[in-house]
Amino acid sequence: MDTITDEQMRTRMAATKQYTVLTLKAGPNRQMDGADQIIWEHGRRNFQLRADGLLAIVCPVRDGSDVSGFGIFTLGVDETIELMKDDPAVKAGIFVCEVHAARGFPGDALPS
Repeated sequence: MDTITDEQMRTRMAATKQYTVLTLKAGPNRQMDGADQIIWEHGRRNFQLRADGLLAIVCPVRDGSDVSGFGIFTLGVDETIELMKDDPAVKAGIFVCEVHAARGFPGDALPS
């Protein structure tokens, strides 16, 4: 493993950018009739948000917990909250979300 110097860390830290991290959890209507179709449309919207450059990373979670997924948005917290108010699954109460300001390193990506 390479050694990372203090100077390298300072340089990288200075290049961080503000992002918003969203945690999606099961809402009170998660088991309602028709939820799967609404979640499908939620997914379609996520594809569009990615294509528009607003949603950098989306990670669905399917481990049986109440966590349904994570997303990293290129928007601020308030903008992300407003955007999620129009999400079909959030509007239907299938999902609820928590939004947090975070810093990240531009160019980071999931390995292929």
